[in-house]
This record gives sequence, C-alpha cells and structure tokens, in this order.
Amino acid sequence: MTVHSSSSEPKSTSTTDKTRRKKPHWLLRVGLWTSGLLLAGIATLVLLVGIAMAVAFPNLPDISDLSDYRPKLPLRVFSSEGALIGEFGEERRHLTPIGEIPKVMKDAVLAIEDARFYQHGGVDYKGILRAALANLGRIKSQGASTITMQVARNVYLTSEKTYTRKIYEILLTFKLEHLLSKDQILEIYMNQIFLGNRAYGFAAAAEAYFGKSLQNITVAEAAMLAGLPKAPSAYNPINNPKRARSRQLYIIERMLDNGFITAAQAEAAKLEPLNVKSNADNTSVHAEFVAETVRQLMYAQYGDAIYTRGLNVYTTLNAAQQDTAYKALRRGIMNFELRQFYRGPEKFVSLPSEPQAMDDVIDEVLQEHPDNGDVISAVVLDATPKKIQAIRQNGETIEITGDGLKPAQSGLSDKAAANIKIRRGAVIRVVQTAKKTWDITQLPEVEGAFVAIDPRDGSIKAMVGGFDFEKNKFNHVTQAWRQPGSSFKPFIYSAALEHGITPATVINDSPLFFDAGVTGGQPWEPKNYDGKFEGPMTMRRGLAKSKNMVSIRILETVGAQNAQDWVTRFGFDADKHPAYLTMALGAGSVTPMQMASAYAVFANGGYRINPWLISRVTDQKGKVLTQTQAPALDESMRTIEARNAFVMGSLLQEVTRTGTAASAQATLKRPDLYGKTGTTNDSMDAWFAGYQPTLTAVTWIGYDTPRKLGARETGGGLSLPVWIEFMAQALKNVPVMESTVPEGVVNVGGEWFYDEYAGTAGVTSLGLNKGANPNQPHVMPMPAADEKRKILDLFR
Repeated sequence: MTVHSSSSEPKSTSTTDKTRRKKPHWLLRVGLWTSGLLLAGIATLVLLVGIAMAVAFPNLPDISDLSDYRPKLPLRVFSSEGALIGEFGEERRHLTPIGEIPKVMKDAVLAIEDARFYQHGGVDYKGILRAALANLGRIKSQGASTITMQVARNVYLTSEKTYTRKIYEILLTFKLEHLLSKDQILEIYMNQIFLGNRAYGFAAAAEAYFGKSLQNITVAEAAMLAGLPKAPSAYNPINNPKRARSRQLYIIERMLDNGFITAAQAEAAKLEPLNVKSNADNTSVHAEFVAETVRQLMYAQYGDAIYTRGLNVYTTLNAAQQDTAYKALRRGIMNFELRQFYRGPEKFVSLPSEPQAMDDVIDEVLQEHPDNGDVISAVVLDATPKKIQAIRQNGETIEITGDGLKPAQSGLSDKAAANIKIRRGAVIRVVQTAKKTWDITQLPEVEGAFVAIDPRDGSIKAMVGGFDFEKNKFNHVTQAWRQPGSSFKPFIYSAALEHGITPATVINDSPLFFDAGVTGGQPWEPKNYDGKFEGPMTMRRGLAKSKNMVSIRILETVGAQNAQDWVTRFGFDADKHPAYLTMALGAGSVTPMQMASAYAVFANGGYRINPWLISRVTDQKGKVLTQTQAPALDESMRTIEARNAFVMGSLLQEVTRTGTAASAQATLKRPDLYGKTGTTNDSMDAWFAGYQPTLTAVTWIGYDTPRKLGARETGGGLSLPVWIEFMAQALKNVPVMESTVPEGVVNVGGEWFYDEYAGTAGVTSLGLNKGANPNQPHVMPMPAADEKRKILDLFR
C-alpha cells in the first residue's frame, strides 16, 4: 500500500507540469492570432481609407479661390454720413479683414470653438480625446471640429452626416492648412459663418443684434456672438434670450480658462447689461423707401449681380433729417387717426386657462401682428369700460385707463358690435405717451408722403414714401399722382406776373358761374373753401387766404393755354394739367416729388433742377465705380426769370406770415419761410409745399383710394404741422437768409413790381367793371401808400 501510494505521487506531478507547460503555448497562439487579426484589420482599414482618399482626393473641389476670398456680399445703401439705411442680398454680410477684427472677438471664438487653433495642423487630436473624455464623463458636451474643419464644411460641403462626407472634410482640412495661413483660415471663418437672422459673419451679426460696429463690441457682447455658431436659432439673443445668456456665461468662463481675459474682466462681463435689438434690422435710420429706390436704380444698371457683388451705394440723404421726417409724418398721421372712428381689434383669439398654452397662443398671434414702430401690438387679458389689461410680445403687462381709453370708447360699450367689441383675446394697438402711460389706438388706413431736397443742387435730403414700408411698399413720393389743390396756385400766379398782373392788382372775390356752353360739360359753380366771398382784394391777399375765385379770375386773364405752357417750365406734364379753368384750383395730377422740384425753382431764384439720390458707388474694397458731382446752377438751367421767383417768394412768404400757413413763422420764429397749403375738393388730399432757401419740403396726406379725409381736415391742419416739425429740426443752427433783390423789380409803397409796371400806372383790377373784357385787366391809378383803395363797381 505504502509502496503503491508512494509510487503514484510522481506520476501525478508529472501530468500537472505538462499541463502547465501547454497552457502558455495556447495563450500565446491566441494572442498571436488576435494580434494578427487586429493588424490585418488595421491594415485593411488603412488600405480602405487610402483607397477612399485616393478616390476622393481627385474629386475634391478646387480651393485655390479661397486665397482671394470673395463671398457673396449684399448691396449696402448708406446715407451721406455713412449710416447704413438698407441691405439687399441672400446673405447679410460685411467682409472684414482679419486685421480689422478686434482681438476680443477672435479670443471669444477661439475660446469656445478651437482654443488650440494656432497649434494644431487642422485636426486637433488632443481636442478629440479631450472632447471624448468630457462627453463620456457627462461634463458639459464639447465638440471636436476645429475651425479649419468648419470652414471646409461650411464653404464646400453639405450638412449630411455620412462617413464619405467626413473623409472629404478631413481631406479638405489638410488641403486648406497647406494652402492658407492660419490668419487666412480664421478670416474666412469669421466672415463666412451663419449667425442667424440672415447675418453671415461676426461684423454683420454685431450690427444685427447690437446695432453697432464690430470694432466697438465689449467682452460680454463678443461672448454672446461667439455662442451663435453652434446653433444660431437656439442661442439667438432676440428670440431665445435665456439660452443665449446661459451660453454667453459659459463662453466667458472659457475665455478666462484660456487666459484671454482676467478674472476682473470676466466678472465685469457677466454683470454687463446688453442692449439687444428688438429685431434683426441692421439699419439705424428708417429710410426703407429710399433704400428700395436705390435698389431699383442699381438693378437697372447691374442686374442680379447687385445681390452678391458687395456694392456700396452712398446717397445724398441726411440721416438726421430723414429720421426727423419719418417721425414727423408718422406723428401727423397718428394724430389724424385719433379723430377717426374706432374700427375694432385686428383679430380675436381664444385664450386657454393653462399658462403655457396661453403664452403659446399669444406668441403666435403677436408674431402675425408684430409691432409697427412705436405702434405696439398687444393681446387683451381683461377689459372693462374703465380699464384694459393687455400683454405685449415681450411679456410686459400693461394697463390702459382714463383718457387712454377715449380713442376706442365705442369698442368698450356694452352695445358695441361683435367685430369692434374689445374683450379678452382681442388683438389691439397701443402707444406709450410722454408720461409713460398707455393709449389705445389703431393702425391708420390713411397714407402720407414727405420729401425734402436741397433747391441749390437737387440732392434729396429726406424721403418717406408712406406710413410704413412693410405695411405698404407703394412709394407715394414718386408714384402717387394726386390733385395738388391750392398748393398748385403759385404756378398760375407766376404766369400772371408775366401777363401784367402784379401783387397789388385788385381782384374780385365774388361768385362765379359757368354754364355748360362754357365748360363743354356740366355747369360749374366754384366755391371758396369756407363758402364765403370777401369782395375785392389784392392778388397778394388772395393767395395768402387761398381764395378760389381770385385764382380763377387770374387764370381767365392769363389764358388756360398760356398757363398750361407756363407750368411745364417747372417740370409738370402738360397732359396732366388740361387747359381748363379748373387748373386754377389744382385739378390736375402731380407727385410730391414733382411739387418739391417745382417749388425749388422759386427757392433757388428760377433754376430748374432734377432731384438726384446716388452720390457714389464703390465695390467691396472701396474702389469708386461711379460718382456724381452736385450740379452747379448756371444760366442754361434757368426756367423763369429771377425777378419772377423773387416776387413769388414775397407772395409765398405772406402765406406763412399772415395767411393759411401763418403758424409756420409763428412757430419757427423766423421770417425766411415760404409756402402754400393745399386742400382738394371734398378734402380728399391735404398738402403743404414750402421752402427755406436751403431746403424745399413737401407733405401730402390722403387715402390711397381717394375719399374724404373729413369736413374740417385741411392742408394747413394736417400737412403743415408735419412740415413745421421737420423744419424745426432741419433748420437748427441755419441762419436766417434774406433774398437778394434781382434786377428788374422795384418796391413801391411797400409792394414789389416789375420795373415796367412801376410807373404812373401799376395797380389793376380784375372782374370789377361791368361789361369789361375779363381777359384785359382794368388799369387803375396808383393810390398813395396810406390811402385806402375805394372800389365802387364790385361785380361784373
């Protein structure tokens, strides 16, 4: 037993040793096989990638054009001072060389997008590893695309996520790094990247979101803009301020971590309040009608290339005067609107009781009815006859009480019709008063126009073609053909001066009647605006008081055909002013621009000038393509004698001193103002046209489809206040100017006469002697300066 047992022990040990010797050999074989397969896999992968690259490389796009980077650049329109007033193009972009991009903007972008941009060769392997670890560790998600990779993707590739596109992206990245310098790549990125609201590049984004030049942005603003490339919609500070703010704070931390800013700068940036624009319109001046006019002129010359070529157009527009004109016209129209019946809310919606659902409904309906400048849209939350509570698009809740309810009192009545009843869910309009209270109002149906030109050269200084460009793109300054009413009378009076009639001529303001035999149609019995007749008065007084009977008798004397020929000297179309007596009352058709250039003839001493708008055009690099010099007045441009313009100026000055526009001189406290009110038949058009020797301006207000403005609405009440408000600002620091007396006129007894009518005779009368030929003025002796004129025969 013992021997047997002892003899069996060595055998067992031998078997174990053999097993142990075999096990390492088996593991080695498995390891070798695994390594072999892995190497084979890697070799196969490398081979496949090599084959893919060999196939893909010849198909890569030619990127040599990036060495002279020329992206699509919009047409940009500027005022004479360089203020941006309009952009046209698929992409809103302002090409900015890398040397002009502020360091703070570059640092903010590098901090969040590619901190090792200047160290890696296009693909940041350390960054890829760090991003992978960060994402696995559930730290704030980080990306691995370098700026060079983003340039390759954004300029040449689609957004599809495939392995093929990724290979192309990497190949293009290496190709870009080989062809371009780091600064060139960064410049392309900073100008090419889409940042929301049609803004491409950070220069355009600075204007779109902050309304300022890229060179003037702060650390806080740079951090906000740098957050946009990842998701321009999600981090848009206009539409998503909370998310934008969160990303801005993160980027400030990244700038601090990378040593781009100090801790003190970071803290200051976090506390800095940002003035984000309420919309993405880059322009600081409301000159939409001017910008559109420029676009049309440029398109006629360059075609579709204007939207991508990067042309810069500089206009004659004065930004301050344009801003004043825009505000003055809108204020004039809104003041008129206060006197109209309330037409009811713009829409009604059902507001859910659940807060989030209600907010969604309000957001949606107010996007359909956006704010119109200072005319704000709001949704009514509660309404009683004494108070309206409403909410704006920005979430602000407002209350309207007291006098603020008066414009819509009919909509608060218990008996109000359903379509005008103000109730919960109604979409209304409000305006904020100077006292920071709110008034209810409504978008106007009436339209208007304002234009101002320099009469010395014809350059357009301000042009507002309507109440709101988005609401109605029809340019009433250049496209609206309307009856000018009494504002046309000065051109008839100008013709009269050439036919022996003087400012002292006495004319009978008495009733007139023309039967069908005279008119060739319906009998005509014209009236004065106020329905009253005041008998004999001088031509000067007749114009100042805008007496229709006086104008008609003057035209009878001059002759309708002669007058028609005369008005063409001012730029009016003869076919739009038929040679009938109705021409004396402005029954023809004019545009506000025509009226401005016509009144400029009086302002500049008798020269016909053509309004012009574009002073120069440059390409994206500033090279001047075309340039217009302001024309100098010379005798070849003379259309009426200087003495005619001078005497007419004296008559028009009387209108602003004692006549229908007397509030002009009374308000502006200066005598060098000249002009004429105009109100057409049935008050369908309200005009004021006037000038100061350095500036001619015209205001028109009326409905697009002509209808009565109201029995008491006149050019003096509607349009003149707009003109006065504009001139109050435009003429600040402009010295009072006295007209130089030209040759051929003389002052007798305080009145101006042509030399040939200043002798022993000169005071004439029209329509006073029975049986007299109305086409021949009745010559009366010149009375003494202090003697009252006594007219015995008052009626024909």
